[in-house]
Amino acid sequence: MPTNLFDLTGRVALVTGGNKGLGKAMARGLAEAGADIVIASRNEDELKSALDEILAGTGRRGAYCVTDVSVREEVKKLATFAIEKMGRVDVLVNNAGMNAPQAIDAITDDTWDRVLEVNLSSVMALTRELVPQMKQRRWGRVVHISSIMGQVSKEKRNVYSATKAALIGMSRASALDLGPHGITVNCIAPGPFMTDMPMSVLSEPEKQAFADRTALGRWAQPSELVGPVLMLCSEAGSYVTGHTLFVDGGYLAR
Repeated sequence: MPTNLFDLTGRVALVTGGNKGLGKAMARGLAEAGADIVIASRNEDELKSALDEILAGTGRRGAYCVTDVSVREEVKKLATFAIEKMGRVDVLVNNAGMNAPQAIDAITDDTWDRVLEVNLSSVMALTRELVPQMKQRRWGRVVHISSIMGQVSKEKRNVYSATKAALIGMSRASALDLGPHGITVNCIAPGPFMTDMPMSVLSEPEKQAFADRTALGRWAQPSELVGPVLMLCSEAGSYVTGHTLFVDGGYLAR
């Protein structure tokens, strides 16, 4: 049956930033498809409650790891934790990210360095740690969460757009590195999704402007990212690699 293409039974998925928003929605979708789950973020209380919600009714195993991905050593510890706790990691969703809007002539070194570390360098570091054991099994799925802001931009998004565009470039190169080992690497570039990050930095007129630019005339719910991530993380996406899937409600079509 076609639904078997999306079956992740026996797989283990690690989702960074899995405590809320898109990360939590994707982790839940992966668990419902049969995967055991590891989530990570800085907030232990949120991780505990999120993991309960992610696993509820699925019969899957799960674990969480308190991790600040801006600290390189903690990223390495996360990879070690996930492998030791679950025995393997087959699917990696690099979702953790941040935004700190500043105009080009106002960016501080601290802001530049931190956003770069969280949005880009930590993705490289975690992927680097986890792909060797994927190579051993000749199967793996890596998905970086980019953004439409890696393709277009707006005022004060210098650091954010730079990192999200870089993820697209890195995924193409990694796809070539890892393809011979049965591992696919892709990006998902969400458009306007109703999560804490955009809601906290956008004014009401800006929020409306984003909605109006989409073909569908609205913001998306986090659950609407589940289908795309399942496709890329399962056998359904076995011949898709080095690709960026824009899930934007038609934002870039206008």
